[in-house]
Amino acid sequence: MFDHLSSLMTANWLYSAFAIIALGSTLVIIFVILFENRNPVKSLAWVTVLLLLPVVGLILYIFFGRSIKNTRMVSRRIRRKLKRREPRINADPRNAGLATPSVQQINLARSLTGAQYYPANSVEVFTDGTSKFEALETDLRNARETINIQYYIFEDDTLGRRIASILTEKAKEGVKVRLMYDHVGSFSVKSRFFKKLRREGVAAFPFFKVSFPQLATRINWRNHRKICIIDSSIGYLGGMNVADRYIDGGRRFDRWRDTHVRITGPAVAALQYSFAVDWNFMCGELIEDMPTKETACDKRPESVDNVGAQLLTSGPTSQWANIALALHKAISNARRRVFIQTPYFLPTEALLKALQSASLAHVDVRIMMPEHSDSTMLTLASASYIAECLRAGIKIYLYKGGMLHSKMIIVDDEIVTIGSTNFDFRSFECNFEANLFFYSKELTSKMLEVFKNDLKQCERVHPAQWRRRRFSKRLAESVLRLLSPVL
Repeated sequence: MFDHLSSLMTANWLYSAFAIIALGSTLVIIFVILFENRNPVKSLAWVTVLLLLPVVGLILYIFFGRSIKNTRMVSRRIRRKLKRREPRINADPRNAGLATPSVQQINLARSLTGAQYYPANSVEVFTDGTSKFEALETDLRNARETINIQYYIFEDDTLGRRIASILTEKAKEGVKVRLMYDHVGSFSVKSRFFKKLRREGVAAFPFFKVSFPQLATRINWRNHRKICIIDSSIGYLGGMNVADRYIDGGRRFDRWRDTHVRITGPAVAALQYSFAVDWNFMCGELIEDMPTKETACDKRPESVDNVGAQLLTSGPTSQWANIALALHKAISNARRRVFIQTPYFLPTEALLKALQSASLAHVDVRIMMPEHSDSTMLTLASASYIAECLRAGIKIYLYKGGMLHSKMIIVDDEIVTIGSTNFDFRSFECNFEANLFFYSKELTSKMLEVFKNDLKQCERVHPAQWRRRRFSKRLAESVLRLLSPVL
């Protein structure tokens, strides 16, 4: 009897202690949220969850609710050293004959991150994995000094092993090869794949390796950039990762439609700087192979020349949501068109209102997204925004030719942005992203033709048709929309 009472008292004491700790932690987090002065809607949502479901809310907040804004990835001293290796072009965009909105766009990016505007680049665009990886493999094999390669996903499959083989061959030839991959993005890859690369001379490091006890502090902040710089003179950036499905569509799709660019010219220095910052943050090495003079353009038959370019990076440590602000400015300045390709459409409230305002002002706003993406949850969440867009006259097109993974936005006649950024909360607020903003009538014209060609594989959504969707589907869309900030 005494033992039974003793065990009950112990259990009650443990329960009370747990309840007090949980309540205290919840109250502390609520005070932190209030004093951070976030978006009131977000703050209220987190406070509500924490009060109604204290234990579950506490866990969710630890993993997904914390802010790391204004956290320095590298010291100011390191940044200054890296910046000194980036050649100063000091090009005035007003002398390039650009329209006023383009000059404003360039000035905004410069204010946000110090991003330089680089004139006279050569840009080649790839819209399929086969041509992109053929060009990349050729450039990798021709490397003489350095290869810096960064991907969100680097799979141990046919393509991944082929790229890995080239990297090890170049390392044995004396080329300095650095590989950075995102730990969560490449989580399915066995560690022995990357260990083998390291044994064979490739400096391979995961970004934000997720392990105990750093699980909660790292899992939500992912490096989504896809950047490659070869001999400080050739750069690649876009939406394609290193995996077979980016070539053959994988098991779920007949085709994988994506957009990637190969760039030569002075703007490659900006890609090198971005990589160098991430590399120093992860392994402490200060990259010495930054270009020290203007990089010449490698003009290829399919490339567009004399393209002005500016690299804009963004991440959860930034003071501002850099890429989201740049897109908001571009959409707000639009006078003729805003054409968007994105695999997932989960806009912030500000960007949704900017798109609606543009369309209501008779700007031609078109959004293209896949009919079925590689994530059912994201497909449903994206669909929840379509009705609001249709009411404002925005044209919505569902791509039926496979998986549309392209991240491209065209604004008017001389602004195109291509990169790793999806039009969603996670890209704007939680991921480390990189987009090149191009200022060129010729390149814009080329990308308009690409967009119009993709329209042939699309079905336009009409309001009457959209309203006839099943109630169960609309309910699922609305429920998943609540999770859109963390999807």
